[in-house]
Amino acid sequence: MAKFLQRIRARAPFMVSASLATLAIAAPAFAQDDTGTASAAGDSNEIVVTAQFREQKLQDTPLAITAVNSAMLEARSQTNIAEITAQAPNVTLKPQGSAFGPSLAASIRGVGQYDFNPALEPGVGLYVDDVYYATLTGAIFDLLDLDRVEVLRGPQGTLAGKNSIGGAVKLFSKKPTGDGSGYVSGTYGSRDRLDLRAGADVTLAKDLFLRVAGVAKKQGGYVDRVDFGCANPPGSANNPAVGGVAPTGGGDKNCVVAHDGDVDYQAIRGQLRYNPSDRIDVNIIGDFTHDDRNAAAGVLISADNANPNVRGNSPAVPYDSRFVCGKFCNYGSYFSPASTSGDPSAPFGGYPLVETSGNGRTKFKGWGVSGQVDLELSDHLQLQSITSYRQYTLHFNNDDDYSPLAISNGFGDLDYWGFTQEVRLNGSGLDDRLNWTIGGFYLDQRSTYATFQDLRYAPIPLQFQGNDPVNANTKAAFANLSWEFVPNLTANLGIRYTDEHKDYTFSRRNQDGTVNPFLGALDGVTGNYDGDRVDYRANLQYRFSPSVMAYAQVSTGFKGGGIGPRPFVPEQVRPFGPETLTAYEAGFKTDLFGRIVRLNGAVFYSDYKDIQLTLLSCPQFGGPGPCALPQNAGDAHIKGFELETNIDPGNGLLIDGSVSYLDFKYTDINPQAGGPSSPAGVQVGMVPPYTPKWKWAVGIQYKVDMGNAGSLTPRFDASYQSEVWSNAVNGPNNHIDGYTLANARLTWRNQKEDLEVALEVTNLFDKYYFLTSFDLTGAGAGIVSGQPGRPREWAVSLKKTF
Repeated sequence: MAKFLQRIRARAPFMVSASLATLAIAAPAFAQDDTGTASAAGDSNEIVVTAQFREQKLQDTPLAITAVNSAMLEARSQTNIAEITAQAPNVTLKPQGSAFGPSLAASIRGVGQYDFNPALEPGVGLYVDDVYYATLTGAIFDLLDLDRVEVLRGPQGTLAGKNSIGGAVKLFSKKPTGDGSGYVSGTYGSRDRLDLRAGADVTLAKDLFLRVAGVAKKQGGYVDRVDFGCANPPGSANNPAVGGVAPTGGGDKNCVVAHDGDVDYQAIRGQLRYNPSDRIDVNIIGDFTHDDRNAAAGVLISADNANPNVRGNSPAVPYDSRFVCGKFCNYGSYFSPASTSGDPSAPFGGYPLVETSGNGRTKFKGWGVSGQVDLELSDHLQLQSITSYRQYTLHFNNDDDYSPLAISNGFGDLDYWGFTQEVRLNGSGLDDRLNWTIGGFYLDQRSTYATFQDLRYAPIPLQFQGNDPVNANTKAAFANLSWEFVPNLTANLGIRYTDEHKDYTFSRRNQDGTVNPFLGALDGVTGNYDGDRVDYRANLQYRFSPSVMAYAQVSTGFKGGGIGPRPFVPEQVRPFGPETLTAYEAGFKTDLFGRIVRLNGAVFYSDYKDIQLTLLSCPQFGGPGPCALPQNAGDAHIKGFELETNIDPGNGLLIDGSVSYLDFKYTDINPQAGGPSSPAGVQVGMVPPYTPKWKWAVGIQYKVDMGNAGSLTPRFDASYQSEVWSNAVNGPNNHIDGYTLANARLTWRNQKEDLEVALEVTNLFDKYYFLTSFDLTGAGAGIVSGQPGRPREWAVSLKKTF
């Protein structure tokens, strides 16, 4: 707390001056639309978005956007950010496996990031109420009390800033209005799932409103963690009587010691809004999240390591297929024994290794506060200030080999804080045919990643303690202009300058604090990265009629460089530069047949330069062994298309759908990362991790009006993702088959529509599939593991609004 107060005091002049300057120069200011959605006469489906710094109808915005309101999120039984992308074309958001903690793998149009390490930059910008979230850790947001979600596809370098090179995902909460409304809901389902949600919107005093919402979720895990020695007693087929694996005890009658993939999550958000006139709107938001659970669901797919060093206390048991437990179980022990120090004939060659053990749990605790001030200086000039501070701590550990043998254990503690300030000045003129924005953005953040790694599959078994601080700051200035210079023809222009700094200090010691004998040369070494960048956007849109609009644009984005944060040998201490993207796009937005059918589409071609990929195998840098090295792998061209439709005849029937195609082709490979000179690296014909070529989704619902008995609405959703690879170096061990998933929901509402009961079934046909996988065969570990998706689950929900 003392450190936090010091940081706040250090920034107080800047925070106060930004906020007070905003207030001081203002005449009373304007109030934004309270709902975040707007309806054209008779059109309840019109969503208002703010992608271009001002409120616009979705169909008037010349960008590829998927916008989803809260009602549709609920109808699709979606409760977290990873679930919304099933219906978003060319968008991938997946919760990561246990090796990466509670983080998100994010990609849009083949551009993104999958590594949580704070030294690496996301490729998809994540925003909640216009506040930038700088890391993928803790980004599996619950969809708590939302008004809408906006998914922007393509580089948003001028509109969203750095690290939105693939696109941006923006969540917007419902604002307080003081109308006395509220809701309470409860859900019970498979494996004792219990969700409780509630929210209330009240008036505290004249012009002062409060909105509070909270969620608590619990559910049993769907992957059993099994005691191998109990399930396979010494003397059985897979466990020799002498030199075998002893039971650890503590399991139930089925030898199950824990259930991975469980849920134990609580969050609360409060908003205090001051709205004394139609010219001033001040909204202060605070939130808190607590997530304490077992490791992410994981199973062993393949095991092959004959190195006797990994056998620990079980010298007669090789690491092989006997440890492949099944579709929904693993033998993870989170334990590695101490070695015999000083004896060259000992299992670890005499190098002293300490015992390591963990409980296989993940604990995330984070909070944040932000303030948004909107002022109308005149009828044609508005000022907006957005200030935020966020902080979180994370503790997790992982047993990558999912066995009782001593192969790969990891323990991570991550502390983060970040401060942001953004100021925008918006203006209009020429009878609103001219709209412009100028502004600035500042980010100051610090992460400290303390990790203990126990990697006994390496040629020389390796243990080290890291405690690495990462400091980063970003300064940016931007300008955007929209000018309807002839009737129905509008030019949209943008430019942003970004200056960024990052430094990474390595700490490589033993658990007792002494300098590590293999990596000690790195201890105390600091790597620095400094860079700047100009991004631009040129867009031309033409409205052919009230129901047809088309646009064409060129836009750019970038993701910052840095220093590889995980060198396992000194040769892996290597810098990597920024990656850049220039995208050419054309699209259309239409409302057809009397606005019954909405059809939006886009085609794009992207020139992708200096692509950053994390290599999990890099024998070219220090020989075989552990590797997690970011490198600029090469250049590529990406092309594709996207279509989205919504059909609403107005008779209770609603159909929505989307389809996307993406073709990724490397045009050049960095010889240091692959190509003919490095056959173990990236090659032409491969694609980045989690980049499906095809995606489609369809949903259909029909509301049956039953008069005084209320209404009944059945809904069915299906979505498809084609095959992907989980490693930059594609191979059979990291290939994930394509899959189709289906969900169903039946909702009854009373006539007043203030009470509803819903029955939902997710993964309706009980498809077995993998969300992610982790292939360490190229590093010599012989490990291939995967995170299976949830099996078929049911739930019943009751919701009351008032």
